[in-house]
Amino acid sequence: MLNKTHRVELPEPRRDGSISLERCIGQRRSVRHFRDQALTKEELGQLLWAAQGVTGPDGGRTVPSAGARYPLELYVLVRNVASLTSGIYRYQIGRHELFLSTPGYDPAALIDATLGQDWIAAAPACICVAAVFERTSVKYGDRGHRYVCLEAGHAAENVMLQAVALGLATTMVGAYSDEEVGRLFCLSAKEIPLCLIPAGRP
Repeated sequence: MLNKTHRVELPEPRRDGSISLERCIGQRRSVRHFRDQALTKEELGQLLWAAQGVTGPDGGRTVPSAGARYPLELYVLVRNVASLTSGIYRYQIGRHELFLSTPGYDPAALIDATLGQDWIAAAPACICVAAVFERTSVKYGDRGHRYVCLEAGHAAENVMLQAVALGLATTMVGAYSDEEVGRLFCLSAKEIPLCLIPAGRP
């Protein structure tokens, strides 16, 4: 059972907005510079919901999943999000809440894990999309590996388009040490990091 003192309820995700999907697609760019300004808890929650939020009574989510196996797990390193303690959080998908795994923020560890990409440490938050490949491969065998990677791509694109709709900036990072990122984000032995998505204000 989760320790209630480590749980953070997120605001109900917004289901409608004022900017068109076409505009979000047209304005999406990879941004590697962020203002030193906090994100809100609402903004962070909206980004996480876009990646893996539950959208129907049957448990369906914001991105397609082969065989509804749902292999993805989301973590976020919080540096500067209003009303949140800095640290590593796990997104509790069905509850739409965060669970604090480890408090504190170590920029040097993040820079080392990402092979010297020091600009990432300036982001107020950095999302890690991880996967448990076995959830899908148990049904689809070797082909399941491809399906999981496709799903991670869908989730990452949703985050980036949602960021545009919120007036935020993101990019997707794939250059890092799997082992060090796994340790930094408190991943289990079965969880493989597939991408990092730093997010902030442009």
